[in-house]
Amino acid sequence: MNLSYILTILVFSPLLGIIVLAFLQKSNEKAIKLVGFLATLPALLLSLAAYAHYLAGKSLADFSTRADWIQFGGFKQMGEKYFSIHYELGINGFSLLLVVLTAVVASLAAIASGMIKREWKGYFMLFLLLEVGMLGVFTAQNLVLFFLFFELTLIPMFFLIGKWGYFEKEKAAYSFLIYNGLGSAVLLIVIMVLFTRTGTSNIQLLEQLIANPDAQLMAPISEGTKMGLLIALLVAFGIKLPIFPLHSWMLRVHVQAPPAIVMIHSGILLKIGAFGLIRFGMGIFPEQFKQLAVLLAILGVVNLLYGAFLAFIQTDFKMVLAYSSISHMGIVLIGLAALNEAGIQGAIFQVISHGLISALLFFLVGVFYERLDTSLISNLGGLAKGMPIAAGILLAGGMASLGLPGMSGFVSEFMAFLGLFKEMPVLAAIGCIGIIMTAAYLLRAILGMTYGTPHREFTGVLDLKGVEYVPALTLLFLIVLIGVYPSVLSSPLESALKTIMIGLGG
Repeated sequence: MNLSYILTILVFSPLLGIIVLAFLQKSNEKAIKLVGFLATLPALLLSLAAYAHYLAGKSLADFSTRADWIQFGGFKQMGEKYFSIHYELGINGFSLLLVVLTAVVASLAAIASGMIKREWKGYFMLFLLLEVGMLGVFTAQNLVLFFLFFELTLIPMFFLIGKWGYFEKEKAAYSFLIYNGLGSAVLLIVIMVLFTRTGTSNIQLLEQLIANPDAQLMAPISEGTKMGLLIALLVAFGIKLPIFPLHSWMLRVHVQAPPAIVMIHSGILLKIGAFGLIRFGMGIFPEQFKQLAVLLAILGVVNLLYGAFLAFIQTDFKMVLAYSSISHMGIVLIGLAALNEAGIQGAIFQVISHGLISALLFFLVGVFYERLDTSLISNLGGLAKGMPIAAGILLAGGMASLGLPGMSGFVSEFMAFLGLFKEMPVLAAIGCIGIIMTAAYLLRAILGMTYGTPHREFTGVLDLKGVEYVPALTLLFLIVLIGVYPSVLSSPLESALKTIMIGLGG
């Protein structure tokens, strides 16, 4: 059976929803919301089918597809046309997990988009275009195609924030566009340098050419140039992750964007930064990456502590979660800096785990804001009495975020710190302060909301209702599943981790 077309269908299937939406009346709210949700299902079903295909012991290479696309010259070497850009899609264990995460969160965010009160047609068309970009980023097998999909995520996000956000939505949208636009410019420079020096943008071929000192390139790449390109990648993807001090734009987005979009932003888009560092930074420049290990560990500890301490003093729960995301992305850097299997696996686990946990918590914040018109911790006191089910799920999500054993957060944090303790025990010990602070700020905020002094009567305030249970319970189930049975992630990662470790010389 030919499966090479599956990824193309998976990536571009949301476009079918956009076409259907174009023919619907903009006032037909129910039909628009239904089509917006249904259009996310093909990608979800196909991603789960790909996961099942892997579990059945079959190769993910079956899904790879390649077609001629753009040819700049007639150079040939080793049977490969140089200065050619191909349409290439494929997945490995790591990108498979991110594709599944993207499809799951996108479908659940489409349900959460029921909170949108106006102009549903334009919203869902942009929403589905954003999903195309995210799926394409994780399946692209050459840098040019990756960049195009990367840019495709920026345009709909800008309008989704700026048009459907809260009070300072325009400021948040322009901050997002400016910072991420600068990151894109830096990334484009790296891609163009690599393309002109090597004659290819294929990621796998680039890894081979850069690793082989005897490879015949179109122009030599010195060790200093390689380090410069890696630092540029660190800046480009560091903005996306984000790494302190390139983080301020993200705070505005988390606070001002509509809840469903923040679910996607915190759950998926931030993870593109981690994916880029691992796939391109560690994959193409492994030797230079090893030289920056200490710097990455320091940046990770700074992220972890900075985010944790500032989260502790926030009065708005959205800001608590925003700084919490900065802190938890520090754990990703810590795991990568360890340069061993435990640390890298912990970093990847953290990428998936935080994607689920943050999506859950921001969904609940959206529910609270819709019901009570506030996200201030002091104004949400007494939730356990007024909204007991939502408060209980909030407490479970908070426990996962602070690393309670039996939930996904514990597995990722344990492995990342285990890896760093093997290589840099002093930095790892300092980083543990951030873990303690995580428990402090999350318990302070969540207990203040659930059992704090009530500032309102909850008479007539609805708890979770109907379809709202689907995102809440699905995300909570996946968080517990990964915590109890980590093999659902570690099994697909085995081959990808072996490839990374071989590249690092381990």
